[in-house]
Amino acid sequence: MLKLLRRNFLHLAAGAAALPAVSRFAWAQAYPSRPVRVIVPFAPAGTTDIAARLMGQWLSERLGQPFVIENRPGASTTIGTEAVVRAPPDGYALLLVTTSSAINTTLFESKLNYNFLHDIVPIAGIFRVPNVMVVHPSVPAKTVPEFIAYAKANPGKINVESPGAGTSSHLAGELFKLMTGLNMVHIQYRGNGPALIDLLAGQVQVGFDTMPASIEYIRAGKLRALAVSTITRSGALPELPTVAEFVPGYESSGWFGFGAPSKTPAEIVDKLNQEINAGLADPKLRAQLTDLGGIILSGSQVDFSALITDETEKWGKVIRAANIKAD
Repeated sequence: MLKLLRRNFLHLAAGAAALPAVSRFAWAQAYPSRPVRVIVPFAPAGTTDIAARLMGQWLSERLGQPFVIENRPGASTTIGTEAVVRAPPDGYALLLVTTSSAINTTLFESKLNYNFLHDIVPIAGIFRVPNVMVVHPSVPAKTVPEFIAYAKANPGKINVESPGAGTSSHLAGELFKLMTGLNMVHIQYRGNGPALIDLLAGQVQVGFDTMPASIEYIRAGKLRALAVSTITRSGALPELPTVAEFVPGYESSGWFGFGAPSKTPAEIVDKLNQEINAGLADPKLRAQLTDLGGIILSGSQVDFSALITDETEKWGKVIRAANIKAD
């Protein structure tokens, strides 16, 4: 009798211990059961917003619930990020994570009300967007080595534009300056539009602009492209060399992915990672993303987490070395 009671007790205990795991699995299987908000910390219509909407549409079709894009621009993406940090960790508030997420950790330091690496769990990458080193046609240099020689012969006389302090374009230029020892003057603007207007007019001489923002001006011959900033050449401009072919180790790019509040169940994170990667493998969606000038960034949750950690460390060093301050 005692043995029977003991055996029944052990069976009940084992069943009780398994309940939370079974419940979590069932919850993940049922997810999502209502609309999911995707917070995009940028204004509508830009590359970031378009990428989020393409992936949101894919997830809506695959998972049977709307993935609603909610634009929360401002304060260098910190407003939208904080909204997700404060949301319940249940998978119904996601964040479009970008290069700014890694940059802001150092750029704003004590000003942030959150710790990005601690408070956001990475889900999956989507794609990278190269920066393109472009010059006004009046600049005599036609290659990166020629530009370096020209800039060294004219220290402090070449202006490099960016859409704002601490943006990926700004840091791409600062990294180039640090690795080549060039003395160029940074001129910041409020957005890509005004920066490109002055570059097109020859008021500034060089920029490290995103490919979607500059590619039509390059194709029209209004700007001269010298190189792309990624380690590999871009399919959108395959004839262009990389900066790293002349400045070994140089790499800079914008990148995008999805994140969620920390403590979001691992089963939900895994499910979203699988569906996002399925989208990145789909020929139609893949073509739409690459048409934006992007390089597909598929991989595991661990891969995306490692990218964010590495980029946070890398840009932290550049920000400190160049003594960059937030506006």
